[in-house]
Amino acid sequence: MSAAEKSESVARPPISLRDSGVWRLVSAQEMRALDEATIEGRGVPGEVLMENAGRALVEPAMHLRARSARPDGTILVLAGAGNNGGDGFVVARHLFGEGVCVEVVLVGEESRLPPDAAANWRRLGAAGVPARAVAAAEAPAFVAPRLESASVVVDALFGTGLQRDLTDGYAAVVEAVNAARPRGLRVLAVDSPSGIESLTGAVLGAAIVADETITISLPKLGLVLEPGARHAGAIRVARIGIVDPDPGDADRVELWNARAAAARFPDRGAAGHKGTFGHVLAIAGSTGKCGAGALSTRAAARAGAGLVTLAYPAGLEPELAALPVEVMSAPVASTGDGGFASAAEKALLELAEARDVVALGPGLGRHPETDALVQKLVTGIERPLVLDADGLNAIASAPERLRERRAPTVITPHPGEAARLLDVATREVNADRLAAARRLSERTGAVAVLKGARTIIAAPEGQAIVTPTGGPALATGGTGDVLTGIIAALLASGLAAPDAAALGAWWHGATADGLPVRETGFGLLASELADALPGAARAIREGAQVGANDQEGEPGGILDLRFPGP
Repeated sequence: MSAAEKSESVARPPISLRDSGVWRLVSAQEMRALDEATIEGRGVPGEVLMENAGRALVEPAMHLRARSARPDGTILVLAGAGNNGGDGFVVARHLFGEGVCVEVVLVGEESRLPPDAAANWRRLGAAGVPARAVAAAEAPAFVAPRLESASVVVDALFGTGLQRDLTDGYAAVVEAVNAARPRGLRVLAVDSPSGIESLTGAVLGAAIVADETITISLPKLGLVLEPGARHAGAIRVARIGIVDPDPGDADRVELWNARAAAARFPDRGAAGHKGTFGHVLAIAGSTGKCGAGALSTRAAARAGAGLVTLAYPAGLEPELAALPVEVMSAPVASTGDGGFASAAEKALLELAEARDVVALGPGLGRHPETDALVQKLVTGIERPLVLDADGLNAIASAPERLRERRAPTVITPHPGEAARLLDVATREVNADRLAAARRLSERTGAVAVLKGARTIIAAPEGQAIVTPTGGPALATGGTGDVLTGIIAALLASGLAAPDAAALGAWWHGATADGLPVRETGFGLLASELADALPGAARAIREGAQVGANDQEGEPGGILDLRFPGP
């Protein structure tokens, strides 16, 4: 065998999370399958995994204790009658062995503990750790006085498998813990805050509000979607030896940290010129709404497009004072009230043919003639297309028409627009944002960017990406037009549609996160957001390197997700 053949025969380890910066987000069902693959396929006993998980919680619990109002107080472990409770038993035993004052309350019956958890419950008794099982109905009265002297609560009541609302005694215990937090109690959640649905992040009746969540092996979807993200606090991941899923799974859900985002910025080679980085055409604006076109083109230019042109309804020149002087303009036929007329179709198709990417929709208005024009343009334009705002409303009755397109398409609806495209209520979209984004992509054949708290990108091939950046400061007029321009510029640079959409949303949110208005949550001007894009790109690259260096020092096999907290 040659040296090359020998080299090929050696199994190579997977790419480290530290290197890729891409986190797989998993459901409770997927996590159970990975547990089974580790235990049955690799011969690692479940008790070993539970021991690893519990040990990983020791340092975080001690750290929170030092930050609490009672740094010498008791660490109270609230455990349920499942394997999540077993993790709590292990951390209690190790804390007790370190001389920490600790007490365990099992809310439920000992007889219902699964084998690995039951074994660790017995070990508590052998080690002399104060521990007592209490029925759920009696638990609130038993726990309440202990919260008064506790420094930290370790929430090991329910893990990711919870599918029912918490009621009665369980809900009362959760509410008592939450009520004690303003008095200086710190809360560490094991795997997921009890009461958070692992797939959607929904609150199941009542849910723990944690200062920090140590999630086991991989982050769960419900931890990074709202409202679960707000309940989870700072999220870190304990890598305890469970196998990872196949990185090439077509239906994978990912979260990128700064390192992953930085790696996807287009290459700006020294020999590049304005033609290299693409020409974006924005078809946008109508009477009173020309600012939308100005913002989308400003963002496209700031995001690196080599050339940018705005096509607008003729006669609106007085409203284009905000258009950057660097942006070219092209007036086309207009309706009597200042919208795009059907007679503009030929000119717009010719303009699109001479450009690399088209952004269609910002500020178009809802004139019937404009709607009919949009319906023709979406199938007639043969360039990559970003469709937003009134462009989406114009096709809401038949979004399947986008499947007729041969070039890549990205749609960027907010929940209301998504609801119209799916013919459902907005509350249904918000109840399961991942499922809604995937339905949008499946129905339209486009990459769907479902905007909102934790924007979700879904590709027709099945992959989805959750955006961890951005916050309430973005809830103001014009920021969606900026996102449209960013994605169009990234497409013009040559990025594939899923990467352009995901990086665009990440960059958009991170830019807002880096501005002073993040502290207030309001006051952001969309034009300020667009102008801050180049500086934010530099900060993302610099932060990627800092994050990589910091992660190398994480103790106990724990990795930080490295994204801005809620």
